[in-house]
Amino acid sequence: MPEYRIAAIPGDGIGAEVVAAGLEVLAAIEARAPGLAFTIETFPWGSDYYREHGRMMAEDGLETLKGFDAIYFGAVGDPAVPDHVTLWGLRLAICQGFDQYANVRPARLLPGVKSPLAGVSEGDLDWVIVRENSEGEYAGAGGRVHQGLAEEVAVETAIFTRCGVERIMRFAFELARTRPARHLTCVTKSNAQRHAMVLWDEIFAEVARGYPEVATDKVLVDAMTTRMVREPSSLDVVVATNLHADILSDLAAALSGSLGLAPTANLNPERAYPSMFEPIHGSGFDIAGKGIANPVAAFWSAVLMLEHLGEAAAAAGLLGAIEHALASGQAFTPDLGGTATTAQVTAAVCAALEGRNL
Repeated sequence: MPEYRIAAIPGDGIGAEVVAAGLEVLAAIEARAPGLAFTIETFPWGSDYYREHGRMMAEDGLETLKGFDAIYFGAVGDPAVPDHVTLWGLRLAICQGFDQYANVRPARLLPGVKSPLAGVSEGDLDWVIVRENSEGEYAGAGGRVHQGLAEEVAVETAIFTRCGVERIMRFAFELARTRPARHLTCVTKSNAQRHAMVLWDEIFAEVARGYPEVATDKVLVDAMTTRMVREPSSLDVVVATNLHADILSDLAAALSGSLGLAPTANLNPERAYPSMFEPIHGSGFDIAGKGIANPVAAFWSAVLMLEHLGEAAAAAGLLGAIEHALASGQAFTPDLGGTATTAQVTAAVCAALEGRNL
């Protein structure tokens, strides 16, 4: 019987609420899927932990997490703690420490959900954004000198390596070849960033030669924002840098209905380390504690986790339950224009799991 060890890190704000909802859904799957079991261990890391211990996670946190099959993450960020402290102290520490270099962010118009784009229906917007997750502006290279003085200088160095770019390109091509459209768009800014982004363009062209069955095109990042709005059906899989894809995936989530719907997989494709799954939204302190956070992104992130673990039937069953709950109108939280609570959406999805082949 497959038994998976899952490390749950609720983190900050609504992260705790949506992870709790996600664990409830996983328990419902376990109850309905004989032969499938989850052992969950929850870690109290985050901004409250920082206030008590002076660090966002335990000193041996990465070593502890190595023994798990997957990490289920909520959110990080606290108005009282600088953002760079919270992000680098927890989420990025895990992503970079475990070489989770492939960040996968699906965006699709789900049943019952309306896009803010006029005339867009299901099928018109069905994307997967592949974000390089270990380099670029998020590599952490740089520094500040003469702090507080008039001549203060801050340097943020974007790091791009042939190895790093090539592996994310191959990952994106392998993903694109599995989808019906078999189309991959590369996003850069090579007209202005003439070194690193030109390297991206060159490697994209090189790798493309090994995938003749995948149609390709490339777009500058500013033009890409226009294309996402005006021609959503022209896109399928998109590969972009850490910074560009981070921004574009938020736009993708908004165009597909809400950030509360969008999932993320931070993958170590070679499986040398555990991968991490999380909703795209932040810690949402403005609604924390009100019981109205949308848990769908956390549920869809659990779908990605189940797929990664090789549990395709359970993943498909959960995604189908999410779609059924949304289509029925029972799962519209305030971000979607409804009045449902986190608990009501969770109950609707658990109820929709009944009778599904898991």
